[in-house]
Amino acid sequence: MNNHLETPELLHALGELKLTASQQQLWQLRTYVSLLQRWNKVFNLTAVDDVDGILHKHLLDSLAVSGYLRGPRIVDIGSGGGLPGIPLSIMLPRYEFTLVDAVAKKTRFLHQVVTELELGNVEVVHARVESWRPGVRFDQIISRAFASLAEFICYSDHLLAEDGQWLAMKGKLDRTELAALNQKMTYTVRPVTVPGLAAQR
Repeated sequence: MNNHLETPELLHALGELKLTASQQQLWQLRTYVSLLQRWNKVFNLTAVDDVDGILHKHLLDSLAVSGYLRGPRIVDIGSGGGLPGIPLSIMLPRYEFTLVDAVAKKTRFLHQVVTELELGNVEVVHARVESWRPGVRFDQIISRAFASLAEFICYSDHLLAEDGQWLAMKGKLDRTELAALNQKMTYTVRPVTVPGLAAQR
């Protein structure tokens, strides 16, 4: 296994994000990376398939926003291979996560991950978010490169609880996306640092 996933290196990276992991959580993170690699060969879940790339561009990138989560009910829309929902659910077990994706093969993978990692705080839903009506609303709605900001908000507005919050994980900031938002909305742009990754977030 790549040295970056050995315990000292992984603990150091998590420490940079002010996260502390138990042995169980370390096992879950490493097993998730292994499952993502294995299933990616058939299901094409991610263009990044080497361990080091998955660690920095997916795992740690997902966990970089952990300090902004307040829960307790969080929905990850367009979750794909479980990013950011799976890493966050591992490290923040006190919160309840719902992972939604419209692609059946991706939700099959997510069900397998939840089963193998014994994640009792995760629900997987196969649906198009704009037509999904769960009957409950969420304290936070998170997404990683799901769509433009305006589409993200439009598609998921019916899922947000009163005083809820959207968390849009983006790479390079697109000012045109911000300009397209409803002028009545209040938003904050916060840069995040991903250990071992120089790209803008």
